[in-house]
Amino acid sequence: MSTTTCQVVGFLLSVLGLAGCIAATGMDTWSTQDLYDNPVTSVFQYEGLWQSCVRQSSGFTECRPYFTILGLPAMLQAVRALMVVGIVLGAIGLLVSIFALKCIRIGNMEDSAKANMTLTSGIMFIISGICAIAGVSVFANMLVTNFWMSTANMYTGMGGMVQTVQTRYTFGSALFVGWVAGGLTLIGGVMMCIACRGLAPEETNYKTVSYHASGHNVAYKPGGFKASTGFGSNTKNKKIYGGGARTEDEPIAH
Repeated sequence: MSTTTCQVVGFLLSVLGLAGCIAATGMDTWSTQDLYDNPVTSVFQYEGLWQSCVRQSSGFTECRPYFTILGLPAMLQAVRALMVVGIVLGAIGLLVSIFALKCIRIGNMEDSAKANMTLTSGIMFIISGICAIAGVSVFANMLVTNFWMSTANMYTGMGGMVQTVQTRYTFGSALFVGWVAGGLTLIGGVMMCIACRGLAPEETNYKTVSYHASGHNVAYKPGGFKASTGFGSNTKNKKIYGGGARTEDEPIAH
């Protein structure tokens, strides 16, 4: 798979996953009433992260938002926070990934900049998917715990011979949407990170050779060269004596 194809597929999967996370967060069917062994079937209850609803057999549905924050269970507030953080990170990663697409040219943006942006968006998508999966899994664990506790309380009266009517909740459709959406976002982020390696320019080491003009003032050494220009402090001054050129340190023959 080419780098461009991997990047585009990862981008599309992340977009679908982010849309699914938003849809799952806004759905009211995170938990639905368990109708097994329930004699009352004229009323059906289901709950979401933001409100609870009751649907009657006549087709009338009434929803009541949660008007409190402190009165809600801590686990529900944690699930809310995880889903919101996942959506925010996914939205930021989506904006970054749009400018990082190789098929889109913006000015004189280099491939190294696109590679860094692709890696950043991929990491954001991965964290977003993990947050969504973690939030849905925490809510599902809470449902399982409450379900078995309610089941145990139904058969406590008269040594288990009398069954009390209690409302039990099971998995709703929003949980499955959240799991699938989180998985798509996670896979899309991984593919974006893989595409980053193909976008990064390869570093090539070139052996450079320097050419210098040779002259009588250039002294070559095995470790390099040292050129004297004739203006340094170590250069001996030359003067002309009797038509010959010699340094001042040389003695004059009489």
